[in-house]
Amino acid sequence: MPTTLTDQIYYRIIGEGMPVLMIHGMGVDHRTMKGCLEPVFQSRADQWKRIYLDLPGMGRTPAVDWIASSDELVSFLLSFIDQVIPDQPFLIAGESYGGYLARGLIHHRQEPVAGLLLICPLVKARDDQRDVPPCTVLRRNPTLQRELTAEQRTFVDLFLADQNQANWERFRAEMLLPFQTGDHAFQSKIRDAPDAYALSFDVDELDHPFEKPTLILAGRQDCLVGYRDAWKILDNYPRASFVALDIAGHALQIEQPTLFDALVHEWLDRVEQNKGQSPTGSDQP
Repeated sequence: MPTTLTDQIYYRIIGEGMPVLMIHGMGVDHRTMKGCLEPVFQSRADQWKRIYLDLPGMGRTPAVDWIASSDELVSFLLSFIDQVIPDQPFLIAGESYGGYLARGLIHHRQEPVAGLLLICPLVKARDDQRDVPPCTVLRRNPTLQRELTAEQRTFVDLFLADQNQANWERFRAEMLLPFQTGDHAFQSKIRDAPDAYALSFDVDELDHPFEKPTLILAGRQDCLVGYRDAWKILDNYPRASFVALDIAGHALQIEQPTLFDALVHEWLDRVEQNKGQSPTGSDQP
């Protein structure tokens, strides 16, 4: 592992205050997180240092030879934390596969994490172990469908239950275009090998529950990672709100922006209220 990651990884810091580490999903890049979360943070007091990064082999961060598994990506993120935000509390926001890696960080180093946001989190790495609903499009736009290529229609049907023009434009900018920029051979090396994609440890077997403010958002029509598996890990997070949103697939932050913004604001309110308090809510001595 290299001693310095900051010269090899693309990341962008916006604002000052408590750090928030944004971890995007497999195959996309920081634009997925920035597109949905920056509007929330920009409307609050400037007290959050948002750290948007591109994982190796995705976006503007090149692939690296020593990473060939999810375990090594977790190690990579731990080293990044040590170099960029050492010895201080921070929040984690993880989307899809990024939610899987985020829980890997919680498993290894729970204490400094002051809050956790999971957006459509991947719970089971193996496709055949996931409890997912069938892909369902609730609102299809025939005009839009005619304008899309066959490949675009495939992606839209997998991700969006509500296929209006505005949702398509955001999906294209925040998820589809980022997906097209990465190193697909490197991604496949991890994603398509069960022993590499799944962490070598049980990421949801914690020594003790994570007792900091948590928000878990799932799409009721998400046919990629589902919502039922995320419900099964809820006992690990005694301070968690769990919301399964209707008319929402694997891009719920795009399909339900008003609810998404309101729920993330409420999570941040809980984080702010929790500062200086013990897990039981009493003041720290």
